[in-house]
Amino acid sequence: MHDLNDLYYFAKVIEHNGFSAASRAIGIPKSRLSRRLTALEEQLGARLIQRNTRSIKATQLGVAYYLHCKAILEHAEAAQSLVERSLARPKGSIRLSCPQPLIDFLIASKVTEFMTLYPDVNIELTPSGRRTDLIKEGYDLAIRVRFPPFADSDLVIRHLSRSPQRLLASPEFIKQHGRPNTPQALVNLPSLDWERPGKQHCWDLQQANTEKYVINHTPRFVTDDLVALRNAAISGVGLVQLPMLIAHEAIAAGQLIEILPQWQLTDGVIQAAFTSRRGMLPAVRTFIDFLADAFAEEDWLTTPSHASTQQTAQRLRLVQG
Repeated sequence: MHDLNDLYYFAKVIEHNGFSAASRAIGIPKSRLSRRLTALEEQLGARLIQRNTRSIKATQLGVAYYLHCKAILEHAEAAQSLVERSLARPKGSIRLSCPQPLIDFLIASKVTEFMTLYPDVNIELTPSGRRTDLIKEGYDLAIRVRFPPFADSDLVIRHLSRSPQRLLASPEFIKQHGRPNTPQALVNLPSLDWERPGKQHCWDLQQANTEKYVINHTPRFVTDDLVALRNAAISGVGLVQLPMLIAHEAIAAGQLIEILPQWQLTDGVIQAAFTSRRGMLPAVRTFIDFLADAFAEEDWLTTPSHASTQQTAQRLRLVQG
């Protein structure tokens, strides 16, 4: 394998049409360039340039060799640039839009961790549950939760994590209304829900990838404030579907109990939405990668959290006894 520097010197001599001009351009003595090029020709066993006292001219083989050298050098430069970009510390500002519950229960702490790791990055975090026009409103990205099937979008979407959902009720609610044991038993029970597209309030339930039920319901209380929904459910106002990021502490404390744990609700997906990968600031790219890695470490995001039958039965005995 030839020294990459020799290929570089040869290419510069050809591009500058002589040793003197190449020497001035790259700051290498003319005598050294000449010696290295001669050594390269000897290693190859072929003449690459024709020399005289006034000029040089590439041989036919030299022209072909130069084209290959140029391609090799361009790839080497690209590889070097890749490493430099990877090692460069992100800096600058990130404008981020995100729903308030995600901020409160997840994103705020991650933003703090990220800014501690990257002190040259500033973040402007705006709470918003509506669909954001990133270009018009000047945001670098939006973090949001969506449910399949996903609508077409002009934005680039990166899925960061699942958002597991659970159907829940308080022990007091179960004491008053009984414990539903089938999807059909959910019909006509008092319910709570967030605002949904087309005002279609329903629970999509599936068991072991076979049976599927869509249970329509008319909620007593509708709000996009998931904390308010959780608190209403804890108070026994109605059944509610909640993401584990909102409900896991209440489940662990016995304030909410999972209904129909053998049936699965459709999981949401936490997404990062942005306009384009091309020209993305290193700080934004690094932040998105950071979130994906951080979410992977959240047990309540990645693992089932169904309450065991024994735990649930014990809680019900306490309520009923």
